[in-house]
Amino acid sequence: MSVAMLWVVSPTSEVFNGVGFLEPARDGNRILDSFRYSSRCKNAISDGSLNKGRKKRQSLSSMNADLRYAFLGCSSLENGGRLSLTSSMVASPAGEIALTSEQKVYDVVLKQAALVKRRLKPDEDLDVKPDIVLPGSLGLLSEAYDRCREVCAEYAKTFYLGTLLMTPERRRAIWAIYVWCRRTDELVDGPNASHITPMALDRWEARLEDIFRGRPFDMLDAALADTVSRFPVDIQPFRDMIEGMRMDLWKSRYKNFDELYLYCYYVAGTVGLMSVPIMGIAPESQATTESVYNNALALGLANQLTNILRDVGEDARRGRIYLPQDELAQAGLSEEDIFAGKVTDKWRVFMKKQIKRARKFFDDAENGVKELSSASRWPVWASLLLYRQILDEIEANDYNNFTRRAYVGKPKKILALPVAYAKSLVPPRSSSALLNT
Repeated sequence: MSVAMLWVVSPTSEVFNGVGFLEPARDGNRILDSFRYSSRCKNAISDGSLNKGRKKRQSLSSMNADLRYAFLGCSSLENGGRLSLTSSMVASPAGEIALTSEQKVYDVVLKQAALVKRRLKPDEDLDVKPDIVLPGSLGLLSEAYDRCREVCAEYAKTFYLGTLLMTPERRRAIWAIYVWCRRTDELVDGPNASHITPMALDRWEARLEDIFRGRPFDMLDAALADTVSRFPVDIQPFRDMIEGMRMDLWKSRYKNFDELYLYCYYVAGTVGLMSVPIMGIAPESQATTESVYNNALALGLANQLTNILRDVGEDARRGRIYLPQDELAQAGLSEEDIFAGKVTDKWRVFMKKQIKRARKFFDDAENGVKELSSASRWPVWASLLLYRQILDEIEANDYNNFTRRAYVGKPKKILALPVAYAKSLVPPRSSSALLNT
């Protein structure tokens, strides 16, 4: 993602954000003022000013980074079921019933699914509005989407190729969401990360609210504002992603998987919820809308857990441990063992269990990718297959994720693309097929 564009030093300062310079709006027209920076935006993109360095994300020079947000919008669980909510409620010491992170996230799923249902018409595709024309120039919106396309093509090459099979409206919308997610991530990860405070994230969230009200600040905001006006995209996953950025400012340990689950949802699962309405569901699919969203969550969680397992050593060098503390203790491991970075039998046993969990989420996601509209399946399959192979590489490295970085080599990536395309041609099971299983 690129660096977000807030006045992180003061409300009147000009900040280079990795995409372009932004200033306070003048003459009462924020959109047109910010468009004046479009040439600088383009230069920043072309010269590689967009930077990533985040703990759980991969470097921009790596093709693995292409897939960080490439899981956009997968589909339902096997047999149309939602993610298991076993032990979804726990009792507090005072005897009160508290929801687990999984239940809290599922509440967001239900809201998202209800929104899509209201916007879907029988026997029709997503209700897409006519083009929005920005004041001052008929070509500004087209240029805004073109900027989003350039960012996606530069930093998500594999996924970008897959989006070219989508309808023009859908692929432009996916590019706009990708860019917003990338910029949000860069708030706590880019060149100005040291200046980012909770107040800066509050400003970014206020700016998000303006986008959903149709009041974009700059060119890239305008593309997202147009997207959310066309498709039934709810604001909550966007807010939740910002909440994940807030967590990264102060939290570096996770007591149990319940805490880690919520973090993974914030920084990764949210992208699936943003994207399901854009990707679309196959007309012949018999899956419920809720199950489609649950599979989007499953793939997002799988990808993020994979990032965490791949980057254990890198995180430890930054003083961060994104592993469940209680499970480490159960395996006879401590924080000191993580910082020491030695592969032991205890570590291998622990890692095998963590990899097994991540693969289970991939399995759940894989069961439902076929429920997507046919033109949207290829990029999702490519993301799933390539990211899942990172787990294989961790095993091939004898679970040494302290000093060796697991990555999928270029030959394997190339081989995965036709496999992903072949899988994308498999249609959802019909209702008759479901009855016969």
